[in-house]
Amino acid sequence: QVQLVECGGGLVQAGGSLRLSCAPSGSIYGITVMGWYRQAPGNQREVVATVGLDAGSPNYYADSVKGRFTISRDRAKNTMYLQMDDLKPEDSGIYYCHLRAYRNYWGQGTQVTVSS
Repeated sequence: QVQLVECGGGLVQAGGSLRLSCAPSGSIYGITVMGWYRQAPGNQREVVATVGLDAGSPNYYADSVKGRFTISRDRAKNTMYLQMDDLKPEDSGIYYCHLRAYRNYWGQGTQVTVSS
C-alpha cells in the first residue's frame, strides 16, 4: 500500500527555518489535492498550504503563514516541500502532508517545535 513519507521536522529557535519534504512510496495517479496540515496540542488539524495543481492556479496559504512559508512540488522527484522561514512558537505542532486522489493519503506526521 502506498504511503506518504515525511522528513524534515525538528527543534528550532524563533526566527529560524525548517524544510519539510513529503514523497509517496509508490505511484499515485489522479491527484486532485496536495498540501500540508498541522495540528497543535488541543487544537484541530488545520490546513497550512496547498499546491495549485491546475495551470495558472495559485498556491494557497493560511493567513498565519503567508509571507513566511512556501509550498512547492518537484515533479521529477515526485516530492512536495514546505519551506518554513521566520518560524514562530505558534507554528509548533505536528505537520502532516496530504494528497487526495481516489482516496485521501496522509503522511505519518513530523514534529516541529519552535522555541522562543
